[in-house]
Amino acid sequence: MPASRSRTHEWRRSLQQTLERGGAIEIAIAHPEAHGQEPMAHMSGGDIVWRVRIVSLSDDEMVVEQPSALGLPIEFTSGIHLVGAIAIGQNRWTFRSMHIAPAELRGPRPVRAMRICMPTTVERSIRRVLRVDTAALQLPHMEMWPLLDPRSVIVAERWNEVVFEASLLGEVKPLPADTESMMPTVGPRFGATLMNLGGGGVGLRVEPEDTVQLTRHRTFWMRLDLRPEIDVPICATGKVVHTHIDSSMRTYAGVQFDFSFHPTHEHFVAEQIRRYIMTQQQLQQQAKRLVEDDGDVRVAA
Repeated sequence: MPASRSRTHEWRRSLQQTLERGGAIEIAIAHPEAHGQEPMAHMSGGDIVWRVRIVSLSDDEMVVEQPSALGLPIEFTSGIHLVGAIAIGQNRWTFRSMHIAPAELRGPRPVRAMRICMPTTVERSIRRVLRVDTAALQLPHMEMWPLLDPRSVIVAERWNEVVFEASLLGEVKPLPADTESMMPTVGPRFGATLMNLGGGGVGLRVEPEDTVQLTRHRTFWMRLDLRPEIDVPICATGKVVHTHIDSSMRTYAGVQFDFSFHPTHEHFVAEQIRRYIMTQQQLQQQAKRLVEDDGDVRVAA
């Protein structure tokens, strides 16, 4: 058997090894398919990928920790379709799954978790982008600036909160034009790709031409635009905690959120992320109903 097929055939053993070493998989909300064809573009914003630790495995399902945003649990509706990835070294497999139900693991410290279907098949992938068949996810773009004066984020983050609160009342559409004047004291802007989101930070990919910024600075002002699903970009301070460079000279950075100068802003960032994931699920359910209704019409015809 060719080496690549052998590795794909042994993905269950690799998944068990990931569990034994306390490792994680990546999951994201799937784009629903229309009659098995190209997935429906059910939303315009980017897709958020979560890294979640595997808790247990069985023949039919796996239990993984519940995604959270800065301590705020992210609830997933039963029946929501997911795409996922298992990565061990250079080996990477992608798959489709479905959220079955939430779970709570009892012990000295109860752990909130979620049960998802064990995939029946997986696909070999060498890409860093989560992709299953035609269901490639659109990873969000993030704007970043070196933060020159950390104290200057207080006004900028408070402005972000005010605009977000106004958006909940339907008072912000489009975003006010004077947003740029509310920026903290920063250096030149550059771009990054949001690879995944964890409980306290983000994983980013930075292209070679911008990696010099990561060598000169460690603290950044970050802005993640997920419109139109949420009207107000997510703004926060982050500190780079680790980096590595791949063979293409792109830098992958782990960035931890930092709310040292404005602790109350943490709640607003978590709430914006939670609302975005809720909207993703609602849009997937709407798309699924449209497909089901269309199928009923075809059968009746």
